[in-house]
Amino acid sequence: MIINQGDKEDQTNTFNKYAFACAIVASMVSIVSGYDTGVMSGAMLFIKEDLGISDTQQEVLAGILTLCALVGSLTAGRTSDYIGRRYTIFLASILFILGAGLMGYGPNYAILMVGRCVCGVGVGFALMIAPVYSAEISSASSRGFLTSLPELCIGIGILLGYISNYVLGKYLSLKLGWRLMLGIAALPSFVVAFCILTMPESPRWLVMQGQLGKAKKVLMQVSNTTQEAELRLKDIKIAAGLDENCNDETVKLPQKSHQGEGVWKELILRPTPSVRWMLIAAVGIHFFEHATGIEAVMLYSPRIFRKAGITGKEKLLLATIGVGLTKIVFLVIALFLLDKLGRRRLLQISTGGMIIGLTLLGLSLTVVDKSNGNVLWALILSIVATYAYVAFFNIGLGPITWVYSSEIFPLKLRAQGASIGVAVNRTMNAVVSMTFISIYKAITIGGSFFMFAGISVLAWLFFYFFLPETKGKALEEMEMVFTKKSSGKNVAIEMDPIQKV
Repeated sequence: MIINQGDKEDQTNTFNKYAFACAIVASMVSIVSGYDTGVMSGAMLFIKEDLGISDTQQEVLAGILTLCALVGSLTAGRTSDYIGRRYTIFLASILFILGAGLMGYGPNYAILMVGRCVCGVGVGFALMIAPVYSAEISSASSRGFLTSLPELCIGIGILLGYISNYVLGKYLSLKLGWRLMLGIAALPSFVVAFCILTMPESPRWLVMQGQLGKAKKVLMQVSNTTQEAELRLKDIKIAAGLDENCNDETVKLPQKSHQGEGVWKELILRPTPSVRWMLIAAVGIHFFEHATGIEAVMLYSPRIFRKAGITGKEKLLLATIGVGLTKIVFLVIALFLLDKLGRRRLLQISTGGMIIGLTLLGLSLTVVDKSNGNVLWALILSIVATYAYVAFFNIGLGPITWVYSSEIFPLKLRAQGASIGVAVNRTMNAVVSMTFISIYKAITIGGSFFMFAGISVLAWLFFYFFLPETKGKALEEMEMVFTKKSSGKNVAIEMDPIQKV
């Protein structure tokens, strides 16, 4: 498939405020998703004391959210193809309301686990659909910025979770404090559910339903000129297998085309060479996002700081808030670099910095572990290395994972292709979060971060050799990016011409 109009989409580079507003609303659900992740790191300190749960139960409680998110992410692709991107986000909000209510009630460990599972399914829906929706309403010139907003909102949610831990844990009783920490997430979920109903559907999904008139109206709103909207609509129609000159308000498409049926066959069983390469890229970047240890730092940062020599719940939670602030600051910086420096360069800078940060963290924690008393320089180095690792992760690998996997797949395969990536992401998240305590007990906490540093080296090599640059390319051009033989720093792989989707 050859798209001749893609480069013209960027004739106007003026930022579209309506597209930005839509992406903000879609990304709001990620704040709740991030809050559910961040709040548990501190809440577990209080849950353990109140309910008397073991280390194994803590690992299960921490990791069950990501296991259930795996189920949610695998379901979300087909769901969003069937009911639309907008109502899939609405469904995620409803799941957050139910899950937060159950956790806030939390009379015992079993009910707490059920609520955590319900929230986990919601997280799986949110992680997959928010970036996909943002990618589908944005132009090529601003797609990196808009598609990374969900990751920024996750960071905001995590920070709010850390702050909630500190404030509620300090001023409320043990029994009420952690329950309010977990249950309060129901309130913003109500707001998100209401706001989502006011935003338009993805124009690309509308085209897949044959609703060309509605798709054109949305494109007129999220484009800066009528010419840009018409060019984008023409490219989308070609990608959907329609006549680019078709001006009907509605057209009838085969059921398999507009409801996402047969997609798994094209993705897994008989993919074209370019689609196979896209799938390898998406699965690889999602695998390495968590295999490099970010969940160990974000979820178990109080334990890390305690090992380093920081004592007292208040000091531990304050140090953890610093992690959340670092995440937010560098995610904001990443927003403005993604569409300027490009995905590949930022990934290489990010992963290189992560290798250094993890190595220094492993070194400092090993020194602390082998010393009889407190070693001030090692304590300081462990804090600085932790913050540096979080900073480098969030300036590149964190946001780019979601941008890249949401933009590379063809229109028909995008939702379910992205859901496979999220499923891998949630699997690795669960593996790290549920095994980290056991790993550091087996090979020491310093050794565990040396292990993550080694995996980060493999990640850098994978990104360098397997991920072509996608900056500035229209979504409908991605098949050409993964088909042609790339030159220079791009992937030196030549693939056969592919068929039209």
